[in-house]
Amino acid sequence: EVQLVESGGGLVQAGGSLRLSCAASRFTFDDYGIAWFRQAPGKERDGVSCISRRDGRTYYADFVKGRFTMSSDPVKNTVYLQMNNLKPEDTAVYYCAAGWTYGNALLRPSWVNYWGQGTQVTVSS
Repeated sequence: EVQLVESGGGLVQAGGSLRLSCAASRFTFDDYGIAWFRQAPGKERDGVSCISRRDGRTYYADFVKGRFTMSSDPVKNTVYLQMNNLKPEDTAVYYCAAGWTYGNALLRPSWVNYWGQGTQVTVSS
């Protein structure tokens, strides 16, 4: 079973930056797509970014385009989410997720097969 462990969350002021990491085990980029989701209190879990299995294309939700960058290190089996120009509305628990589907379908929670435990990101105004 795939295991996903996030790290790098914390408290940052608006306009600041954070980099999240997700270390994956029992995982290959050929067999799974991998994604970042976030969930604010009282809100649904939203897809933020994903890397498609096989072709490695990266997709982003509109609300983070130009501010967040997702990258991968296949040697370390780790993905990253670089978050710049953070806003208070980016405050949420951020989850790493993996799934067997292709393309940007993995931005939908229904296509996720494995979840990490989440890491809190808080952006103060």
